[in-house]
Amino acid sequence: MSFPLYAPAEEHDMLRETVRALADDKIAPHAAEMDETEEFSWDVYKALVAADVHAVHVPEQYGGAGADALATVIVIEEVARACASSSLIPAVNKLGTVPLLLSASEDLKARYLAPVARGEAMFSYALSEPEAGSDAAAMKTRAVADGDAYVLNGTKMWITNAGVSEFYTLMAVTDPSAGARGISAFVIEKSDEGVSFGPKEKKLGIKGSPTRQVILDNVRIPADRMIGAPGTGFKTALATLDHTRITIAAQALGIAQGALDFAIGYVKERKQFGRPVADFQGLQFMVADMAMKLEAARQLTYHAAAKSELAMNGQPQKDLTFLSSAAKCAASDAAMDITTDAVQLLGGYGYTKDFPVERMMRDAKITQIYEGTNQIQRMVMARQLLK
Repeated sequence: MSFPLYAPAEEHDMLRETVRALADDKIAPHAAEMDETEEFSWDVYKALVAADVHAVHVPEQYGGAGADALATVIVIEEVARACASSSLIPAVNKLGTVPLLLSASEDLKARYLAPVARGEAMFSYALSEPEAGSDAAAMKTRAVADGDAYVLNGTKMWITNAGVSEFYTLMAVTDPSAGARGISAFVIEKSDEGVSFGPKEKKLGIKGSPTRQVILDNVRIPADRMIGAPGTGFKTALATLDHTRITIAAQALGIAQGALDFAIGYVKERKQFGRPVADFQGLQFMVADMAMKLEAARQLTYHAAAKSELAMNGQPQKDLTFLSSAAKCAASDAAMDITTDAVQLLGGYGYTKDFPVERMMRDAKITQIYEGTNQIQRMVMARQLLK
């Protein structure tokens, strides 16, 4: 009896080698500086575009690489191993465009996915608001129909890559009486009159990726920029997250792998009591646990990515919601544990900026919070199991 091995294909392994080499060469050398200056690196963006890995998921018909969900995970993972902030370029490009892939008209897809594929524009996602975080349906941003246009007013918060992205998938209330069923999705352009951005948030980690408010002041856009039918925006938002939580899992895997690799190298070199600290069983057990947690999270994430790919290709997967939440939750919890242990393994040096593990520990924290906190993920998983 023959069956395909439960493993990534040869193309996936080749892609990993290519992206790792790029990340080691063009991204890792800038990671500490990006963290220090809190500036987005256009050089890193250009390097990702030159290698065509800035938005690998965009289908070929719109000029993209047409990579599957697992390939996208591998790209994000390998970039995050070098620099978590930089991995938000491919991750957020996917987050911003999946709503179009799922729900937009063919015209809208062609108009907005092609420039992303060419590297001319990035695409962010604007769902959260100051009073609507985990409870996204409580949003206040309004879109009022006016002839063949909509006029939007409101403030979106915690928007990744705000100000550097040209395009935004934005959720707004079109029917205040209908609750979550009164929310619609739109494409907003940075250049639209009335669009502005708040100051950059001062953050614990991922400092090389700007996080800002997106402010809408009487922004008038053509009605054909609505994604899908009126009132379907919240459904699209939730369906999007089923696919994109997996990219946050990928980011967490990469951060954790970077920390583990560095810590292993360090304990093999560092000597105490006349021998390498790697000879001490207490440290060996720590390293073993770190690698075990990481590999468990990786297999769960790859499995979820395979389901995501089938679902995007029109084969509904009943367990995608559970698996994407489980992958995001497991991988981010593992990343926090592993990076914290990496700091411990380096001792006093781990606590200094001379070594990258303190940055990785700070970067890992956000993976437990954004795209749905891990407490929300546990609620989502429980709901799937008990329904």
